[in-house]
Order: sequence, then C-alpha cells, then structure tokens
Amino acid sequence: MNPPVLAFDVYGTLINTHGVVELLETLVGDQARLFSQTWRDKQLEYAFRRGLMQNYADFAVCTRDALEYTCLWLKHDLSDEQKQQLMAAYRTLPAFDDVAPALTALQAADVRMYAFSNGRAEAVETLLQSAGIREHFTGVVSVDDMKSFKPNPGVYSHFLRQAQATGENAWLISSNPFDVLGSISAGMRSAWVQRSPDAVFDPWGTEPSLVIRQLTELKDALGA
Repeated sequence: MNPPVLAFDVYGTLINTHGVVELLETLVGDQARLFSQTWRDKQLEYAFRRGLMQNYADFAVCTRDALEYTCLWLKHDLSDEQKQQLMAAYRTLPAFDDVAPALTALQAADVRMYAFSNGRAEAVETLLQSAGIREHFTGVVSVDDMKSFKPNPGVYSHFLRQAQATGENAWLISSNPFDVLGSISAGMRSAWVQRSPDAVFDPWGTEPSLVIRQLTELKDALGA
C-alpha cells in the first residue's frame, strides 16, 4: 500500500476555536464560554445551510454572521470595533498543545500532510503561520475552490485531486464527527480525534476508521 496522505481539518482539530475565550471574558464576562460555543455552533450551522441552499459565501461570512447571531441571542450589544476585534482574533487562534509534536513526528516519517479546511486558503495560511505550524504541510486545500462546504462529497473529491491521492491511501483527520462521516461517505478513511471524553460520535451506523484522543497517537496508530 502507498504511504498515507493525511488531510488535517483545521478549525477544532489543529486550531482551538475557543482560543477567543480570554478576549471574550473582557467583553462579555461570565458568558464567555457560552458565547464562544454558540458562535462556533452557529458558524458551522450557517456553513451547512449555505452548502445545502447552494448559496455560497465564504467561511469568514459564516463566522461574521454567527457572531452577529450570538450577540443578539445573548443580548450583548458589542460595538463594531469590538466585533472587528473578535473577527481579527479568529485569524490568529492558537494550535492545540499536541499539534506541533505530532506534526513534527509525522513529517520526520516522510508522511505527506495537507491542511484541508472550510476556510479560504489565505485565511488558513495566516492561521497556520500564526500558530507556527505551516512548515509541516505540503499545502493547503480549501473548499472555497468548490464554492461549497464539508461534508459535500465534492469537496473531498477536490482534496483527492489536489493531493493526487486515492481514497484508499488518503485519511481525513478531524475532531468533527460530521467531517469524519463525510469523508468516509466519499470513500476516504478517517481518524476521529476525540478531544474530550464527553464528545459523542454520531450514531449513524458508520464508525471512524480510527479513534485517537491526542494527535500524538496518530503516527503509531497509522504505523507510519
């Protein structure tokens, strides 16, 4: 079998989307974690909706609209400047602690790795550079090229074309169950990163090809 080609989801898998909580605490106080979770949930929901409606707007628009919703729902009248501050923070979110050592080990084993994201390529490049992990990736593949979002099967086919890989040797690495299910449905293999013991995988009758708790487990689990 050919060496595996790894497609790493970015938001929530490599990058901690709740890295804005500290800033949110200065803006919304005790509701910072609820605000962050609602913002993230709505961001994904809006991407799903736009994908189904075939009414594409890029991930930054989904993120901005989700921020507006969260302000309305939690009744926080943030200023335009504060909202811009939060949107700017989303472009420089931190990586999880296990990411750099995991990627370093995989790179040393000559595993070909890509960042594969709902975000636009430019935004993902900025994010990875800011987090200090861009050097580990062969490239960035964005769904923006397809004007749709995960889990549309077309975006996984797009990844395979860009990476010159086949479903047999391509793995999607993600903490998001919808992404894992989407990639398996599209013919890839997939590892679910169960970052919290409380995280539940969707009971759809399809299981991840692999379950890990930390990205540092990935190299040995793949036999790389």
